Amino acid sequence: MENNHYLGTERVGRLLGRFAIPCIFSLIISCLYNIVDQIFVGNGIGYLGNAATGVIFPITVVGWGMSLFFGDGAAAYLSVSLGRRETKMIHRSVGNAALCSFLSGVLIIAIGYLWGDNLLRLIGATDASLTMAHDYGFIIYAMMPLAMTQNTLASIIRADGSPHFAMGAMLVGAVINIIGDPVAIFVLDMGIKGAAYATILGQLVSFIICAVYLRKSKTFRISAASFRLDFKLLKRIMALGTSSLLTQLSIVIITVVNNILLVHYGAQSAYGEDIPIAAFVVIMKLFQIVLNIAIGIAAGAQPIVGYNYGAGKYGRVKELLKLMMMWTVIVCLICTALFEAIPQVFIRMFGADGELYTEFAVRCLRIYLLLLVLTCVQKVCAIFLQSIGRAGAAAPLSVLRDVFLIIFSLILPIPLGVTGIFWAAPAADIIAAAVTALVMVGMWKRLNEACGSRALEEEILPKPAVNWSECKAGAQE
Repeated sequence: MENNHYLGTERVGRLLGRFAIPCIFSLIISCLYNIVDQIFVGNGIGYLGNAATGVIFPITVVGWGMSLFFGDGAAAYLSVSLGRRETKMIHRSVGNAALCSFLSGVLIIAIGYLWGDNLLRLIGATDASLTMAHDYGFIIYAMMPLAMTQNTLASIIRADGSPHFAMGAMLVGAVINIIGDPVAIFVLDMGIKGAAYATILGQLVSFIICAVYLRKSKTFRISAASFRLDFKLLKRIMALGTSSLLTQLSIVIITVVNNILLVHYGAQSAYGEDIPIAAFVVIMKLFQIVLNIAIGIAAGAQPIVGYNYGAGKYGRVKELLKLMMMWTVIVCLICTALFEAIPQVFIRMFGADGELYTEFAVRCLRIYLLLLVLTCVQKVCAIFLQSIGRAGAAAPLSVLRDVFLIIFSLILPIPLGVTGIFWAAPAADIIAAAVTALVMVGMWKRLNEACGSRALEEEILPKPAVNWSECKAGAQE
């Protein structure tokens, strides 16, 4: 087996680029599954098709969240363990994470099929979109166990030092989906069902590629014993993955709450029930792309941060945090400028059924993504804390913005009507960013003080040894 000692010695800027770039592409590619469906469905079927896929979106995000719950938790455990030269239980963490992710997918299948159309109505399907949501969702459900396991393995593969392999697996699946969508929708005339079949075919191929990786992993060896459940180990994995799970579940809650509110307030406006939901789905896709770039920067840095924290190299940890923040701000400011300057270009990518829809979507895009930079910085901070095992701080920060978003989504439409739902985002961003700044200032001080007190407090894993030369370097920054 190979070691990952270079994570503690190579220049951090170079390491961040090596890990973050493929991680960003992996996350963007994973977004493409749903986004490509939206583009082809929107242009081939219309905004009702987009509304239908938007109804299924919360269910797929639950699956995504559960896969990250186990995958990011196992990845963080792996990285910190490598830094501390404690590798005995790594293979068990990988096996347990993959098995639990698969079983969670089976549970989602059971709930989705048994609850049926009642579940779809509960999360926002209208009479006009219900049939298409049913046709799309009941196909997507079938691949959830393997799709979720693949996503769990992708996080682990990146932490194992093979981010390009994880990216390649996602890329192959996405290409299959991109090619399959127009063929199934337009050539074979399968409609929204064709988009679903193209999606699950791509997911299946990505899973097979990730599963093959387990036979040649760098820092662990999988065996049948790896899949024997170890609840003490699972507790550590789940604690480290809680931030990722809560982030995804908060997206589900926001989507469901907003779908219900958009139907309610949309019916009282000139836009009707379906236009606000269709516009919200498109805006969320754009939001998700930029957020995944920021998350990719932080998640790509996770193995490096975890390793160096585990090795007591706090100066390198601080340098990584500064680089993560700098690149996140740069990317988000560029994207915000584009969204504010030419929003109609992005809206029309997903199809534009009439001037009323386009006018509403453009206006709400500018509102909702106004303070996108604060959202992304806040999420990056939560992932950083997760990377160093600070689960107690990472978990509440990961959902802080989303809690305020739900509160404002309920309050602001009362005086502002349906557009008030979109104004809730910048309002929540301001409050969440202020609280996050206070937490991170405190953490920065703790990293500085760690060199004097020899170690940070134990939270999830044993205390790291301090590398005194690194502490000295960090203190001189």
